[in-house]
Amino acid sequence: MSADQPADCRPLPGTSAGELDEMWRRQLVWWHVFFAILVATTAGVLVAEKADHLGWSLLGVAVIAAAYLVWGRRGIGDDEGTSGIRYVVVAWLALVGLMAIDGSGTAWVLTFGLFPQTWAMLRRNHAAAVVVAAVLAIGGVRLWQAPRTGDDVLGIAISTVIMLTLSLVMGLFIHKIIGEADARARTIDELRRTQAQLAAAERAQGVAGERERMSREIHDTLAQGFTSLVTLARATEAALDRGDLAVVRERVRLIEQTAADNLSEARLIVAEMTPGHLQSRTLSEALGRLVDAVAAESGMRGNLVVQGVPTVLPANSEVVLLRTAQEGLANVRRHARAGTFEVRLTYAADQPVSLEVSDDGVGFAPDTPDRGYGLDGATARAGEVGGRFEVHSSPGSGTRLRMEVPR
Repeated sequence: MSADQPADCRPLPGTSAGELDEMWRRQLVWWHVFFAILVATTAGVLVAEKADHLGWSLLGVAVIAAAYLVWGRRGIGDDEGTSGIRYVVVAWLALVGLMAIDGSGTAWVLTFGLFPQTWAMLRRNHAAAVVVAAVLAIGGVRLWQAPRTGDDVLGIAISTVIMLTLSLVMGLFIHKIIGEADARARTIDELRRTQAQLAAAERAQGVAGERERMSREIHDTLAQGFTSLVTLARATEAALDRGDLAVVRERVRLIEQTAADNLSEARLIVAEMTPGHLQSRTLSEALGRLVDAVAAESGMRGNLVVQGVPTVLPANSEVVLLRTAQEGLANVRRHARAGTFEVRLTYAADQPVSLEVSDDGVGFAPDTPDRGYGLDGATARAGEVGGRFEVHSSPGSGTRLRMEVPR
């Protein structure tokens, strides 16, 4: 039963507003039972007291009962519906007429049903107007029936004011409670819709973030591995042209090892596991193997330096450091034209763990917009773990990448 809900706009099932509306509808049977008891009681008392004009009095009660059966039972909760308006008008007119005929005052019992029915069937302002008109009409009937002495008139006036005040206060109060319940139910539904929209947006953002993460994983592992394979294949071809079988065998061995590592990385990425270089190894051991592999593939002199006492870091932080080293060494191998490179892992006391990859190559201008997907990916990785990524380089002066991650 909505305070101001149009009859043709019922709440959807399964919503809070729909559940509230359904709750009110389940209560309708008790409204019917209650009013049937009032009608039956009124008729019974009239018969028992052998009221004056009993036939006309019972006819008035019958009119109210018939109006309820035809219009009233459909009008409860249907604010401003045609059935409710018809019932309220007919019922109050019949009650006022019944009270004018019945001098015993028995018909007063029916007001306990008509007042709440009026508030349930009409909008607030219309219901208040009907209540005022009905109370004043009842007061007029009582005044017409009374001896019209000073005390009687005063008593009727006071009782009419009291009844009018109580009817309006209670009706408006209950109407407000119902309105607030309906508003809260609709607010809850709106919050649920908003939560669903936010959840959908978060899922979409999560999917996009996972795609970006996977693209970085592929770039930092498989793409670099395939680059190594291309480099080794070219070196093998050159060794074959020279007839240097020992170098050919060594290059083929490196090709096989690199392909195996790439295959392992691919399987682990699909399974969303820790990077293959960190499986059953510490970070420093993984970095040492990476440095040795790059040195063997490229012919450059590589060095790993570990400073401080190594400590176990969160898995994500170790992955970030390893991927930074892979990206840095891939750039050294492809672009730097360097003779030497160094990877430095530093565990300083009460400081973030840092990783530096430096070379003595040709360098570049790191502020250029197209500096490369790998460096942008390293910056994004740093943000994911609350770290910081820096690039220091200039043309002709080599390059130094630095990644810091919290412990």
